[in-house]
Amino acid sequence: MMFKSKLKEAIICFKAGRVTMPFPLGPELHPPGDGFRGKIEVDMEKCIGCGGCANVCPARLIELSDSETTRIIEYFLKRCTYCGRCAEVCPEDAITMTREYQLATNDNNDLYIRNELYMGTCGRCGRCFKPQSALDKMMVTGFRQKTEGK
Repeated sequence: MMFKSKLKEAIICFKAGRVTMPFPLGPELHPPGDGFRGKIEVDMEKCIGCGGCANVCPARLIELSDSETTRIIEYFLKRCTYCGRCAEVCPEDAITMTREYQLATNDNNDLYIRNELYMGTCGRCGRCFKPQSALDKMMVTGFRQKTEGK
């Protein structure tokens, strides 16, 4: 009795034909639609280092650390939940959600982004800010030195 039902089930399965897609070597038949939130992408040139993305990230994958003149922003993408909050709050649109969803990897460095920003410090409050001129971006502190007698 049991053998007969299993044989019947196998015949039904063979009649259905192929129901799976050849992944990952086959063509992508159904690309993600509009509004899909895949891997985040960070445009280092647009980032001003405000840290808004780190403040709203529920998974805490964005970590900030400051040295005297440099702000280091690290993105540990293996913790990302693809909520997209970081992209929503970025005032410069430096973070975008791509349609990339095939993120399986054996190397943790594939899911890690490090951004170092040279930041000037405010003479009054000491907070860091992104320098406005190209000369300030030369990452040289104390560019002008006082000469004695002047």
